[in-house]
Amino acid sequence: MDFFVLILGSDANAYYMARCCYEAYKIKPHLIGQRRLAFTKFSNILTIEYCEKFWQEDVFIKTINDFANKNESKKILLISTNETYTEYISKNKDKLNEKFIYNLPSIDVIKTLTNKEIFYKTYEKSCLCFPKTIYFDSKKENISKINIQFPLVIKPANVVKYNHLSFNGKNKIYKVNSKEELEEILTNIKESDYDDKLIIQEFIPGDDSYLFDSVIYSDKNSKCKVISFAQIGMQERTKSMVGNAAVLINGMNTYDGDIDKQISNIVNFMDEIGYKGFAEVDMKYDYRDKKFKVLEINARQGRCSYYITPLGCNLVKVMVDDLIFNKTIEKRVLKDKVLLSFVPKGIIRKYCQNQEFKKEALKLWKKNNIVKPMECKYDKNFKRFLLLRKRWLHYYKEYKNSYWK
Repeated sequence: MDFFVLILGSDANAYYMARCCYEAYKIKPHLIGQRRLAFTKFSNILTIEYCEKFWQEDVFIKTINDFANKNESKKILLISTNETYTEYISKNKDKLNEKFIYNLPSIDVIKTLTNKEIFYKTYEKSCLCFPKTIYFDSKKENISKINIQFPLVIKPANVVKYNHLSFNGKNKIYKVNSKEELEEILTNIKESDYDDKLIIQEFIPGDDSYLFDSVIYSDKNSKCKVISFAQIGMQERTKSMVGNAAVLINGMNTYDGDIDKQISNIVNFMDEIGYKGFAEVDMKYDYRDKKFKVLEINARQGRCSYYITPLGCNLVKVMVDDLIFNKTIEKRVLKDKVLLSFVPKGIIRKYCQNQEFKKEALKLWKKNNIVKPMECKYDKNFKRFLLLRKRWLHYYKEYKNSYWK
């Protein structure tokens, strides 16, 4: 091979991208992460190193450039797994080693997506629909400004800054059911080092099965070439993971929303903003007006995006074909059914609230039409096998004690 693959990160996203690389080319990619995470431990399909200060922009640039200088490959496909790294790459393209090849949106586009206040305000007149939203400064503004009925949702506008902080009571997303809860949450955030706006939104009614996920790939010419549309049956339940899909089925829809129209809206939106590379669109279906409300667009593949690989779109191969081999990428809407699950079958049986979704999920599981992103048949390490089994058992405790009802 006349190219190499460098993946930035050590989480679940990084693991399945390494898996895509190995499954497509039988080569081990190299990963650079800030810290050791269970998702990439004890793996035989990748090599990994850690840099404690990898979150710092200058250290990040120096570290990946040093790797390029030591690597004899002519080309290095550079893959980001989070917004921080994506932003660093796009912002510093003139400082990066010329060996690096990547497909990411411009820094201007990234900033309209990663900051949720800018995102909603910039695209409020686009073809996409959004929930009712208030922008709130917990350090300056009074709670009386919040005129959204309970339950409501609170999340940070500046995700990158928020993710780097640690404070009492911190959640990735807050679902708030009363004024007392609201006051407590806002006090904790006010007393923290987070100094940007909060997004306060109406909670769109419905359980997890009203959530939908779309993965898109726009080629180097900013044309959307691949798009999926999956119904989420269950999301993760820990405070740091709520908002991430735990179980989904591509090609599934138990409600009456117009999926074809929403797919068309997403494709047109991505083409209009000149997007490049992978993105994930998080949505919730609102049965009150029969519209899909966009919650956020991640400027990268999402934690659960591996499910498009068994649908014929290996995430690494599509980038290699586009960027290195200069092949024309076929335009595809991925409609076939496939089940993705991070959790054991017993969790689906016990906790999935949508009975039609549950029935289909168990049917697909029985037919072995299922993908488990963290389990690769080529990754034969007994320590990893035990680690994954322990993680599956831990899910029973997480769902039993979930704060997100």
